[in-house]
Amino acid sequence: MMNIAKEHKVNEQIRVRQIRLIGGEGEQIGIIDTRDAMQMAREQGLDLVMVSPQAVPPVCRLLDYGRFRYEQQQNEKENRKRVRSQEVKAIKFRVKIDSNDFNTKTGHVRRFLLEGHKVKVTIMFRGRERTHPELGERILVRVAEALADVGAPESNPSMMGMDMNMIMVPKAAPAPRKERAEGDQAAPSAESEAVAATSGVAAQDAEQITAPAPTEQTGPVAASAQG
Repeated sequence: MMNIAKEHKVNEQIRVRQIRLIGGEGEQIGIIDTRDAMQMAREQGLDLVMVSPQAVPPVCRLLDYGRFRYEQQQNEKENRKRVRSQEVKAIKFRVKIDSNDFNTKTGHVRRFLLEGHKVKVTIMFRGRERTHPELGERILVRVAEALADVGAPESNPSMMGMDMNMIMVPKAAPAPRKERAEGDQAAPSAESEAVAATSGVAAQDAEQITAPAPTEQTGPVAASAQG
């Protein structure tokens, strides 16, 4: 549905003699007298809303304006939520940061990542510290390693003025190990039944033929969980 500003005229607020009318289903009705359009709106239980006042003649549309405004407000709320969820948080480190501050700030980054935010990690250089960018890179590597279970660098660290920046992005949570193991076990069982039914082989023999060895079945699951 086309966007309608809050200040657009509705029903009796429309005082021009003729309008170009769009029906409730989006169909083009054409140029008619405003009073005839108002009558159509009343008969259909809809509102006459001016959507393009600058056109000649102005363009109006038949719709349920109250419902439209409600849906528009809900869409605006969802848009604000999406903007907030995509917000990039920022945490700043100093080159000469001590262990306690490092752990505290890294904990903040972890919390933001778990909430689904990107995090801009900034190393602030002072004076001659800028001549040793490797010190900042070393801290960023420590941050990335400490948070490898919940996030990953979006790109390599980059210098901007007196700061070095790195963007951390959330890492998607892996499927629970139990669910993956159950899913892996279900497929051989069904396959065994199919082999037994179609080939006449005993169910026990079919399971021995089709079911993978325990080490082959559970190995990828354990490796995936450890990763």
